[in-house]
Order: sequence, then C-alpha cells, then structure tokens
Amino acid sequence: MKFSRLFIAVAATTAVSGLALVGCQTQGSTGADMVLRNGYVYTVDGHDSVQQAIAVANGKIVYVGSDDGVSPYIGKQTQLIDLAGRMLMPGFIDAHMHPGDGGRAMTLCDLKYQTMTRKVFQETIQACLDADKDKGPDVWLEVGSWDRMGMTGLDGDPDKSTLDALKTDRPIQVRSTDFHTVLTNSRGLEVAGINKHTANPGDGKYVRDSAGNPTGICEDGAADAMAAVVPPATYAEKLNQTRAALDAMRQQGITTFFDALSGAENGKAFTALQRSGELTARALLAIKLDPAAAAADPVKTIAEAKALADTYDQGEAKAAPGVNMRHVKLFMDGIINAPADTGAMLAPYLRNAGTGTTPKWTPGKNAGELYFPSQVLNPLLLQAVQAGLDPHLHATGDRAVRDSLNGIEYVRQQLPGNGFRPAITHAESVDPADYPRFKALDVTANMSFQWAQQAPSTVDGTNEHLGPARFARMEPSGSIARAGGRVAYGSDWPVDPLDEFLALKIGVTRSGDPLNPHSYGPKYAGRLNADPALSRAEVLRSITLNAAEQLKLDAVAGSVEVGKFADLIVLDQNFMQVPEESLARNEVLLTIVGGKVVWAKAPFVGLAPQVLSQASASRSAQ
Repeated sequence: MKFSRLFIAVAATTAVSGLALVGCQTQGSTGADMVLRNGYVYTVDGHDSVQQAIAVANGKIVYVGSDDGVSPYIGKQTQLIDLAGRMLMPGFIDAHMHPGDGGRAMTLCDLKYQTMTRKVFQETIQACLDADKDKGPDVWLEVGSWDRMGMTGLDGDPDKSTLDALKTDRPIQVRSTDFHTVLTNSRGLEVAGINKHTANPGDGKYVRDSAGNPTGICEDGAADAMAAVVPPATYAEKLNQTRAALDAMRQQGITTFFDALSGAENGKAFTALQRSGELTARALLAIKLDPAAAAADPVKTIAEAKALADTYDQGEAKAAPGVNMRHVKLFMDGIINAPADTGAMLAPYLRNAGTGTTPKWTPGKNAGELYFPSQVLNPLLLQAVQAGLDPHLHATGDRAVRDSLNGIEYVRQQLPGNGFRPAITHAESVDPADYPRFKALDVTANMSFQWAQQAPSTVDGTNEHLGPARFARMEPSGSIARAGGRVAYGSDWPVDPLDEFLALKIGVTRSGDPLNPHSYGPKYAGRLNADPALSRAEVLRSITLNAAEQLKLDAVAGSVEVGKFADLIVLDQNFMQVPEESLARNEVLLTIVGGKVVWAKAPFVGLAPQVLSQASASRSAQ
C-alpha cells in the first residue's frame, strides 16, 4: 500500500536509562505504545546480536530481547505487531544524497539513466518538447538523468549541435546523472550570456572548440552556473518536490538522510514540512562552500555558513523527526570518470596516442584540478570546525583524497581533542598509503557502493584513462575497512536511482544484479575489480550505525538498543540469510520513525498512518 496521506508525527521524549540483562535490554515494565515480536531482530549493537522482540514507548526503544521477556510491556493500549519471523533492523541512514534534486528530477523530462545513442537521445527529448507544446519560446526545457559516459562510449560526446537539431526555439538544458555536467543548446548559451569571452569559474569549465567557442558542455562549477540560469521552482512546487522525495525515501526504509548539497531553499522546505507534520525522516543538511569566496574571504564565508546553519538547525534531536544544519560541503575536485577526467589525481590521466583500432595509452598532461588548494583548505577547515560545522569533502581522485586527509590532519593538530567528525565522500581512487589514515584521523569514508559494479561509467573509457593499476583499486570500500577505517553508505541520489538494496548487494559482491534494471546487463557482468568486498554485517552497519556516527547521531540512532529512537524497518526477506544473488531482490514492508509508522505495505497495510495534520487535511480537500 503506497503511503500517500500525510500525518503528524509528534512524540514526547523522556529520559531513559537501560538495565543490562542477560540476553536482553530493558527499561521498566509498564505498558508500551508498541511491541513488535516473533521476529529476527538484527540489532547492529556491539555484537550484532539477534533478538526476537522490542518494545517502544514515547518514540524510544524501552526493551530489546525475547518474546517472553517483552510480555510485561504489553498493556491494554499497546499496539501489537507480529513480525512472523521477518527481519527487523534499524532504519536506513542514507549519509549522502541530494533529496531536493531527487524530488525535482521526478518532474523533469526524464532520460531514466539509460545508455542512449545520440539518435535515441534526440528522439526522447523531442518527444518531451512535443508533449509540452504550449510552452513559449523562452521557457527552458530541463532534462535529467542523462548518462553522458554511456553515450560517449557509443557515439562520442555530444555538443550544442545535437540539441540545435531539434525542432524548437526553446533553450534546453540536459543534466548528467553525475550532476557534474550540463549540456545546453545554442539558445541556452545565448540566454545565459555564455560566449568565447566568458571566463571559466574557478571550479569548472566551459568546454570549447579550437576557436574558443563554447561547445555547450559545461563541467562542474560551469554546470552549476548554467543550472542557476533556469528560474527556480515556486515555493509550492518546491514543497511538492520535497514531498515526493520523502515519499520515495520512506518506501526505501530511509529514516534519516544527509542532504549533502543544501542551502536556504531546502532548509525552508524541510522546516515547513516538519512544522506541518509531513517530515517522515530526520533531515541533516550541509551548506556548500564556494572556492572563490573562500579564497577571497574565508572568515566571511564561514560566518555566513554559520548564520545560515543557525537559522535552520533545530538543536538536539527528538523522537519526532526534525531538521539540523551543522555541516559544510566542499568540492575538492570533479569526477574521475571519462570523458570528464576532472578528479584530481597524483599522476596524470592516460590518453590514447594511437588510434581507435590500435590504441596506445600513455600519460597525458591532465591530472584533474584541485578546487581548494591547501593554503585555502587548511585555514578554512579550521575555522569551520571552530564554528561547530563538521566538514564533508567531495574527493574522487587520489590527490583530492590525500589533500583532504592532510587538511583534516592539520585541524586535528591545531585542535587536539576536538570531537569534530569529518567525512570524505566518494573516495573512488585512493593511494594505498592513505588507507590507514582514515582510521588514524577518525575520518568516515562515505561510499556509494553501487559504483563498484561494472557499468558504462567505469569500464567504458574510465579503465583506460586510469590505467590498470589505478583501476584495480577503484572504489576501495573494502580496502579502507580492512585498514580499520569507518565506511558509511550514501546513495548520492539522484546521481543514481534510489535503490538501497542493490547498492548493499554490490557492496557485498562488487557486481551488479542481472535482474535489476539499475544494473547494466550481460556486457557488464562480473566483479568490477579485485578490491575486497564488505561482509553483509559491514554493509548493514555502513547504512545504520556507521552513518549515524558520521552524523553524530550514534547516541540516539543507528542500532536497535534501549534508549535510542524507534527508527525501524521490517524487511520482506532476511538480508543475512538469502543467497547472494537475492540480496538486491528485497523490499521494505514497514518503516517506523520515532515510534510512528510512516510506510506500510502487505502484510502490514493496516498499520499505515491515518491521522492528517490540519494543514494537509485542508490541502487534501481541495
């Protein structure tokens, strides 16, 4: 049953103190609000223990243990849920995603992440134009989920002429799946005022032809600048996009999420939905720091970020989901995938000095670009941490990862004993010498496991541009974990489809699922490379307790333990017991946040929330 009605999730909180008992955890024995029993309760506690039952009161877990032991918590008003042997575990904590963009992508002309020839690409966009003929010539057509890497492997990189051939006078903007590239037509360049005399931003470029004219491909900061030309969604549209994102998340079992590229617009939307009782997951938002502004005036940059954070941060977490803004996001580089090759590397990318039929891959001159050099990064990180803002650093290339670690080490030396929790996200290429530094510096490696499957973006060009040695250690989640580092999971949605179980499966096998449309078919079967995989227990910890530790929520979330919030999910299949090939073929049947059901499907459909807030009830009646 799809949950489409909105509800108030308000729960009082009480101080709790658990008593350790043999085989269980307990707190008191008065009637609980909810008891879930007869299950496989995977706790993600210090021993990954498995229990049978839990009790919930005031949005928190008050008992974990056996079916017999939970009996004293069952009162006349207690809601009893028979798990019938199903697996219950902590709710998923997606520690790197872009829900604002995810909700918005649902409203665009959607290329659905498919690898397309140039002809199919043009036909699909033309169909969107034809279906929207009432729009005037000045209204942008926005296109999303474009697989640039896949198209380049089939037909070469497109340019503005690819879009100029379409039957329209409208400006068009096509965003790649990785969100690091925008393709626009000549009309789009004209509207944006981009020409051969336009300077590149400090953190990106307008790709140009031999005469210096922009080709229509805009990368990294230039892509963001082009995207900013399109008028923003109205406030009402933004709220609906945010609702759509939350609906997608609760169906996936996401009870907490980290919006890794946020700002006032998202802060306002999530706060509004929290106040109307429509926020169905805990929201943590990060503020992007601009390299040019940071280099020009780092004190002002951090002061502005802190003021924005103070505007939307709601303080200590409560049982009912709220909004927190206490992180800053820094893009250290672009992406290591061909043809972009904008991830900052310790050694240059390879280039083909031969021909297509007789290739000769030799080191070129391009080693990517570092957007925050150390003389800017180090003092900026120090000021951010002193302001109470934890840094979240995008770094895909091995040089960007090393410089990020160096910057964090600098702050550790300057502020010994400070409890800040930095994360380096993506870390697709890491020099082996840096694996143990994640543990030594207490840095979370936030990884997107779905990238560790063979795909057009990994094996069609990227392997050749990196060379065999670097490709063999691409996506090193297992290597970082073996070196003692903390690995947390982040989907990066909508860079990829929101498919948490596929990602977890790939984390375990480093290969896709031939039955899943978000994998890539027989051509891309088998392991990505020989880098070690994670165990089932490790991937579940990465999307629960490790993610909570990254976000400083581990005292209240991330495991099924007494005193923590009742953020729980029930699975259709037992992730710890099904065959490897079935790991991605799972689904969430029940999602609970702060002791309140926010998503339910058979056999739990009767538990779906029925209470509407006053605001949403009024809207539903319209």
